[in-house]
Amino acid sequence: MATDIRTSELKAPIDAAEYLFRRLHELGVRGVHGVPGDYNLVALDYIPKTGLSWVGNCNELNAGYAADGYARVKGISAIVTTFGVGELSAINALAGAYSEYVPVVHIVGTPSTLSQKDGMLLHHTLGNGDFNVFANMSREISCASVKLEDPHEVPTLIDHALRECWIQSRPVYIALPTDIVQKKVEGDRLKTPIDLSNPKNDPEREDYVVEVVLKYLHAAKNPVILVDACAMRHRVLQEVHELVVKSNLPTFVAPMGKGAVNETLPNYGGVYAGSGSQTGVRERVESSDLILTIGAIKSDFNTAGFTYRISKLSTIDFHSKHISVKFSEYPGVGMKGVLRKVIDKMGKLTVEPGPSTGRNEISSDEQDMSKDQTITQAWFWPRMGQWLKDDDIVITETGTANFGIWETKFPKGVTALSQVLWGSIGYSVGACQGAALAAQETGDRRTILFVGDGSFQLTCQEVSTMIRQGLKPIIFLICNEGYTIERYIHGMDASYNDIQPWKFKDLLVVFGADPKRSKTFQVRTKKELNDLFDDKEFSAAPYIQFVELYVPKEDAPLALKLTAEASARTNSKQ
Repeated sequence: MATDIRTSELKAPIDAAEYLFRRLHELGVRGVHGVPGDYNLVALDYIPKTGLSWVGNCNELNAGYAADGYARVKGISAIVTTFGVGELSAINALAGAYSEYVPVVHIVGTPSTLSQKDGMLLHHTLGNGDFNVFANMSREISCASVKLEDPHEVPTLIDHALRECWIQSRPVYIALPTDIVQKKVEGDRLKTPIDLSNPKNDPEREDYVVEVVLKYLHAAKNPVILVDACAMRHRVLQEVHELVVKSNLPTFVAPMGKGAVNETLPNYGGVYAGSGSQTGVRERVESSDLILTIGAIKSDFNTAGFTYRISKLSTIDFHSKHISVKFSEYPGVGMKGVLRKVIDKMGKLTVEPGPSTGRNEISSDEQDMSKDQTITQAWFWPRMGQWLKDDDIVITETGTANFGIWETKFPKGVTALSQVLWGSIGYSVGACQGAALAAQETGDRRTILFVGDGSFQLTCQEVSTMIRQGLKPIIFLICNEGYTIERYIHGMDASYNDIQPWKFKDLLVVFGADPKRSKTFQVRTKKELNDLFDDKEFSAAPYIQFVELYVPKEDAPLALKLTAEASARTNSKQ
């Protein structure tokens, strides 16, 4: 076993757990998610000592979702679980964060190094003396995995893991044994902040790629820009904004890229998702002779079932670690430096205007409320867009909400959270808690959740954490009698797509909300929803509010229907 370092040998002795949490504070983390367990309890004592606060979630899965949502708003997050039972409960959420490039620091309290060395038959183990099995599982969904066993190495390993988490924008795994928590380590390193700068591109390679990009860009007759999720995850939004404004090129976003572009700009054209695109968008994008894609993730749900019709011969892909120009690959050249030089050297381009997106216009068929007051998906999403404000945080659940939001044009500064690639139902409720906490820490921003009744039943306990933390989200619970997206993939009337109806809004009372600091609503007609949107107190979001919103069982956004059909075809291929 590693021996203790004599305190006299250290310039600035500090306990290992304190070092870890002080580094997290340095990176901007203020709230730490998780669930207490006997292998992490002593470590948790250090959280308030380091300027952090303990959130305390209802279960580890929800905590993982919450950490994901928090990181998407604040840039990075932390979750603490206990060995075995706790960390495995969180692993689905951490896999989602890995899949979607979200930087989450997963700290796992483990049995002591002595217990592990002796192979003791401890609780929360498989009973076989193997203490590495759970860490090995997490290694596949972590960009770095470290075990803090030798006090000499603890600061170096922590700094390495946190830097990788930030740079690669993916989860890291830190195992903290109970007997290391209070071990003295070298705290002198805390005087030097962790270097979070991206590795620089080789100047000659970068300049060559910039020349190639500019050559094709100036030769193009009707180029467009398509922005996707990794533009947000790899922190190039400033460069994207400057490129969009300076070039004046028609600019579109993929579904996972919602919120990456200022949608009030005159050259913003809407959401491109192949056959699921908005009116006029597909024709404009697919007829372009050059498409600059930034941070693309071409998954099935992000492309409406792989219905992109874009040739590589007309595409330049910008990624965090490489650039692709048509069929040529340039590995080791990251997009941030390339975009900056393209912007600086671009000059005047040939611009052919894109489609006009309007301002959340409701179709004429849906506008006449004298005939039918039923709230439809086609009416709701643009109408909701008229109600949104600058800088809102909008969370949408896998299902009708994820697809409906494509039809909503955002005001300036809106942050959008969704899980289009991983698609774990129930994600949005936990993510809402994390996002609302981040909003509380960073300023007065409304946090608004749209979640279906089926998904909500998986993770509803996190509303309790929102109440406990004094958070103020507005929750729209879409009541449509079950799993609508699954119905459109297979089994429209199958019982396995049905759920037990709940009295959803009553859960605020069940979870102990103060009636004076919370409010619930039940909305079944367009008039009722219009009245609610016009209610200034409701719109001010002074406390947690819960809206039961009723829509027809078999109603769904067109994009969902098209994607579900494509998914069904893919699933049935022999």
